[in-house]
Amino acid sequence: MAAELAFKDEAAAEYDRAFAHVTAYFMPFLLQAAHIAPGMHVLDIATGTGLSAEAALAAVGSSGHVMAADVSPAMVKKASERLGKAPNVSVSVEDGHALSFADSSFDAVLCNLGLMFFPDPVRGLCEFRRVLRPGGRVAVSVNTVVERSYNHQINVMIARHLPGLAEAVTRTFALGEASRLTSLFNEAGLVDIETHTVRHTFVLPSFDAYYGPFERGGASTGQALAVLPEEIRRAVREEVRRDLADRGGPVEAEAEYRIASARR
Repeated sequence: MAAELAFKDEAAAEYDRAFAHVTAYFMPFLLQAAHIAPGMHVLDIATGTGLSAEAALAAVGSSGHVMAADVSPAMVKKASERLGKAPNVSVSVEDGHALSFADSSFDAVLCNLGLMFFPDPVRGLCEFRRVLRPGGRVAVSVNTVVERSYNHQINVMIARHLPGLAEAVTRTFALGEASRLTSLFNEAGLVDIETHTVRHTFVLPSFDAYYGPFERGGASTGQALAVLPEEIRRAVREEVRRDLADRGGPVEAEAEYRIASARR
């Protein structure tokens, strides 16, 4: 049986430390692709700990509303803690293949780094389309290639020791090609399709600032590390250190997102 890139309680707890700065950089591009504006009602599916929903909430303002949804109860709990005080936000455990919302419920649907984990991405996109009002837009972001994925090169290293993880790692990049995304959007009946890439190099103050959240169980990477024997964990750490050319000072980690958007 293939291993999964799981998001358990520990993963949710350290996720923000691992990814808050990455999400903060890329979310404005996703919001722009979805034409988010004040007053809109927005669904953020695969919201994780709510970082992306928080960005959407700032964009729609007090007159708008954001529904933050994720298939993982642990992630939804963290999102609720982050967003709970806002009067114009809701959270829900949702399967992206079978959303509980009525037709034409939202002005826009966002999915930040989630669609590639859907067993059936077209079915998910069809659901996004169904809950969109006519003329509303969906915008998704996906990883492109492992070399520019911020953390998934670590998962590739782990998969050498946990071969069952290889399939899940491959799936992470299954939608990286613009032509693949365009084909899926077409199949789901979406129109006015646009794709573009955004790349950024993040500078972390130290190797531990980068690797620490994963070492403590953060995100899918941390969960995969947690099941490895200590000797292998040490070997992976040293391989990552070499990969980042760590010399005791700041380290650089590159990330690239493919963003695709379309209209109902």
